[in-house]
Amino acid sequence: MSLTIKSHLSSQFTLSFRKPVSKNLPSSNLYPLRTNSIYGANPLLLRFAMSSVSRRNDGGAKPIVKSSLIDPDGGVLVNLVVPESERGLKAGVAEGLPKVKLTKIDVEWVHVISEGWASPLKGFMREREYLQSLHFNSLRLESGAVVNMSLPIVLPIDDDTKDKIDKSADVGLVGPDGRLIGTLRSIEIYKHNKEERIARTWGTTAPGLPYVEEVITPAGDWLIGGDLEVLQPIKYNDGMDHYRLSPQQLRDEFDKRQADAVFAFQLRNPVHNGHALLMNDTRRRLLEMGYKNPILLLHPLGGFTKADDVPLDVRMEQHSKVLEDGVLDPETTIVAIFPSPMHYAGPTEVQWHAKSRINAGANFYIVGRDPAGMSHPTEKRDLYDPDHGKKVLSMAPGLEKLNILPFRVAAYDKVEKKMAFFDPSRGQDFLFISGTKMRTYARTGENPPNGFMCPGGWEVLVKYYKSLQAEEGAAASV
Repeated sequence: MSLTIKSHLSSQFTLSFRKPVSKNLPSSNLYPLRTNSIYGANPLLLRFAMSSVSRRNDGGAKPIVKSSLIDPDGGVLVNLVVPESERGLKAGVAEGLPKVKLTKIDVEWVHVISEGWASPLKGFMREREYLQSLHFNSLRLESGAVVNMSLPIVLPIDDDTKDKIDKSADVGLVGPDGRLIGTLRSIEIYKHNKEERIARTWGTTAPGLPYVEEVITPAGDWLIGGDLEVLQPIKYNDGMDHYRLSPQQLRDEFDKRQADAVFAFQLRNPVHNGHALLMNDTRRRLLEMGYKNPILLLHPLGGFTKADDVPLDVRMEQHSKVLEDGVLDPETTIVAIFPSPMHYAGPTEVQWHAKSRINAGANFYIVGRDPAGMSHPTEKRDLYDPDHGKKVLSMAPGLEKLNILPFRVAAYDKVEKKMAFFDPSRGQDFLFISGTKMRTYARTGENPPNGFMCPGGWEVLVKYYKSLQAEEGAAASV
């Protein structure tokens, strides 16, 4: 059914409810927040203070709220990291196997699979899984259940690697630095039809698609699938690993915060006050619906992004300032990194973004204009219809248990001098500041209108673009 809520601007907000999704409905028995966030090294979690409570319900038992607001796909969250007690033995076996060398982006996919973001997937796709993903955007399980899987998660190899593997049933996986990462067992090797994969994933084979040019075009003509084992958790040692919370860690954190609703917001750009307006307004609406403690998962994408996107370390510093400046409430917000690479595949990819947040425990997903989209690489237009992402999410197979929250457009209100929801009855009063325009402001040192972004967050961007200009100047002088 569809539930429509009137906003303070008299426009409508529609939640797509296709099935009851929460096992823990809003209740007056929900008790307040507790102390001691479990990820003290993460400053965006450290600011969250909870007080210990032992309130009892009418029957005398302590109420329990679990992160099973929504079950992971397949019913069990996949964890493919070898237990520490078995790592020595497993590493010794892997050393004796034929080796497949991974790229940096392959390692990002190993990270994604091993932590359960792609549950119930337990390794790189074999051909049967690949064809279902490519043609149906979903996988049918042995039970008959259908789970969403809109992006093929595959491992390409070249002819030389295929020949070295020969008839081996298992292979070892090594990173770009030669370090042993894990194994792929009961392997299957099949043809990598790049043109078909590109056409079905992006809806075009036009040149200039970032992921295609970075990953698919230079890749081998074969795909290898199998069951994955990872010798130890994937770490990047870039000063941001404490933000990379696994689905299980996020579910544990939602438990500790006693969340009765979790709404996820993905972005690959800095947070401006329009984003904050949307996230704060969503929480207000969930409270109006009867939820007692909705928690925001602010979940920036941390894998591969195109060259002109703001780098992850800059974005994370900017997000931190947004919480420091009080634009978002640290007590009701978790900021963590989503490790997936970015495809820029529009409605196809946004299904993956939503599905993976189910596995992390979110039962609401915010979707906006042109999610996961980009400009057409050869024509002056958007590659995808900007409304199709949210429409596809409302119909996508395997996403029925997730509540989709389409949001309204925010723009800068020149009269009120702040970001506000766009009011078409006085459209002349609004200024739309695109990402390109925002970057131009930052590069030139020109300040955006007051109220567009918190001062601390804006300073981070200006500092980044100044350093970029200095690097470009130094390179040009060589």
